[in-house]
Amino acid sequence: MKRLRISAISYLNTAPLMWDFEHRDTGSTTRSDFDIAYTIPSQCAASLREGSADIGIIPAAAYASIPDLAILPGVAIASRRAVRSILLVSKVPLERIRTVALDTSSMTSVALTRVLFAKWWGSGRTFAAMAPDIEQMLATHDAGLVIGDPALKIDRSQYITYDLAEEWIRLTGKPFVFAFWAVRQAALKDAPRDLDLAMVFQESRDHGLLPQNLDRIALEWAPRIGLGQQEVKSYLTENIHYSLDPACLDGMQLFFQYGHECGALPRNPSPCFLDTPQAAAISL
Repeated sequence: MKRLRISAISYLNTAPLMWDFEHRDTGSTTRSDFDIAYTIPSQCAASLREGSADIGIIPAAAYASIPDLAILPGVAIASRRAVRSILLVSKVPLERIRTVALDTSSMTSVALTRVLFAKWWGSGRTFAAMAPDIEQMLATHDAGLVIGDPALKIDRSQYITYDLAEEWIRLTGKPFVFAFWAVRQAALKDAPRDLDLAMVFQESRDHGLLPQNLDRIALEWAPRIGLGQQEVKSYLTENIHYSLDPACLDGMQLFFQYGHECGALPRNPSPCFLDTPQAAAISL
């Protein structure tokens, strides 16, 4: 049996999800079944599309364009309140925005930005892809979308900012799902028969969210991204929701619907879960 290839995102918010894969003191024996590579969300999706990865923490928007994927149940990067790491940063009030630079690292947040403008904020804006450097973005555009760790470091006192998860929740009353684990179904034939993928990834998330392990994550990541340890912990425990629960599934399906209606997504897909007892329970 060949080792399954994981494409993971190199942002703080995935650190709890990757706990068992990165720490040899957890007692997990599953690491030997996987090869892991880290990248940005848009490239993670590309790796699954190209077949260079078997499992990925993919942007939700990518699910609308990559065939033959099964969602691993129960685990997500989602938000039920302001998320802090998905920001539209602007020089002018919302109604005066005409040009928007979109973070090339992103797929889901780019689609969400287009949905928000098309359905609620007003159409007619011009969008352009740019690297996530807010000063360069705002040198040529009215506003810029920045995601992930770069967004957490934005000095929001210097700009007008809109938290896109907060805006979505305010306008729809539903959580927003940014990413989830998915596996190429064609890769499953090469996986060890006794490997319960859903359990592996759920347990890694659960271990990563234990208080003592969140302390270790905060200690490691705070100097890396220039935030205080308590800021890191509050972000992971208060702003990020790590469960792909029924409310999040409702929000995700509404995003797929709206995204397709406004042309931000190529189709409105129905979620297909890896065939496990856990998946059956979630779909009820």
